Amino acid sequence: MEPSRPYNAAPMARDFASLTTSHDGSRALLLEPRRPICQGDLPLDTYDEAMRPYAESYLHLPDRTPETVLPWLDQFIEPALRTLGPQVLLLAHFYMGGEIVKLVERYGGSVADSYALALLARDHEADHIVESAVHFMAETAAILARDEQSVWITNPRAGCTMEMMADPADVQPTIDALQHRFGDDVVVLTYMNTSGALKALAGRTGGAVCTSSNAHHVMAGLLESHPDARMVFLPDEHLGRNTAHRLGMDLSRVVKLPAPRPGVPALADMSDSQLEQAKVLLWNGHCGVHTIFTVDMVNHWRAEGYEVHVHPESPLDVVNAADGSGSTHYLWNVVTAAKPGSKLAIATEGHFIANAARVGKSRDVDVVHLADVPDEAMAGCGCATMSRNDPPHLAGTLDLLARGCPPEAHRVLPGDRVDHATGQRVRLPDADRQRLKSDAATALHRMITMTESAS
Repeated sequence: MEPSRPYNAAPMARDFASLTTSHDGSRALLLEPRRPICQGDLPLDTYDEAMRPYAESYLHLPDRTPETVLPWLDQFIEPALRTLGPQVLLLAHFYMGGEIVKLVERYGGSVADSYALALLARDHEADHIVESAVHFMAETAAILARDEQSVWITNPRAGCTMEMMADPADVQPTIDALQHRFGDDVVVLTYMNTSGALKALAGRTGGAVCTSSNAHHVMAGLLESHPDARMVFLPDEHLGRNTAHRLGMDLSRVVKLPAPRPGVPALADMSDSQLEQAKVLLWNGHCGVHTIFTVDMVNHWRAEGYEVHVHPESPLDVVNAADGSGSTHYLWNVVTAAKPGSKLAIATEGHFIANAARVGKSRDVDVVHLADVPDEAMAGCGCATMSRNDPPHLAGTLDLLARGCPPEAHRVLPGDRVDHATGQRVRLPDADRQRLKSDAATALHRMITMTESAS
């Protein structure tokens, strides 16, 4: 289907301030004149059929500066938002690539960490929730949404590599083996960065979901309510270990599970003594963005006069060496609350730090990426899968939604599994989906209750 408003190669002249004014009349987040949107173009063959006309139009633009891209977006998004009005909630995560977070904010959307996004999805009255994020975030919104609400993702092929490291087909045999050995004294605590199936597993075992902002509250709550249980933490070993350490646990009782191997029974590589001693069992997963950080990097920037703040998906020795550790919300607040003249080295996703550095510069705060040590081969990186959400996907999803013909491939229901290489989706039967939604919602609501109780 062709876009309803083909791009006009000679958009009307508008001053930069009017181009970058957001929907509520405030200025959008530091869109800079004549500075190209840093996100690279995706190959045309990666767009699905519904998005391809928008991509073709976008790729023919003469450049990627806001002066060119914003009028192109406006012709689709502004009429869509007038049509949809308060019926639509537009969301994005801090890690979104390029300037998408600024574009989402410009069009009246909210940019937040995964916990805040979950609360927004739970509490908002909009008929349609549109997420420019990765699939597990949109699926979380679908789990918390009311049945009459619909949830859409701008690019269904935007996945999470950490989520993929904890395939339910690998996790379930491990839980079964643990329950065979320890009975019902097995509780699952799963990070938000997992599929709805694993959130449902947490719900069925009396466990919960957590985020990097509340993992210590949720783990502490579950340890108190299940004092005799073994806890399985999915999927990020570093967040699990860092959280246990923060709570003062004996780390000899925090044991990493072996990586699943085809044909090898679950737990076969663990000794009886390891299993008996373990209190928290960590899944063998990690985030490649955060495991590049080292203590040497911390020491380098501290010697240069920088405070160092890191995300808790980083290794434990890096977290211990840093001046502070916390979620993206915490890291953003470190930047925005810093006094003029401050120097900050931040360890997290590259697009986030690029945006934080621009905010810092406007306030005379110097922000650097922890991995950007001069003369070192290692450099900070962004989340490549988040970057699959780009201007054509944002424009196309909202335009088609407003026209009443949104692409079904972009609809997200609890339990959906998407092959992020091909875009092929597997959807559960209705009864199975409702059971999954109920169990996963139980785990999410336990998280929210524990977090709010601890605040």
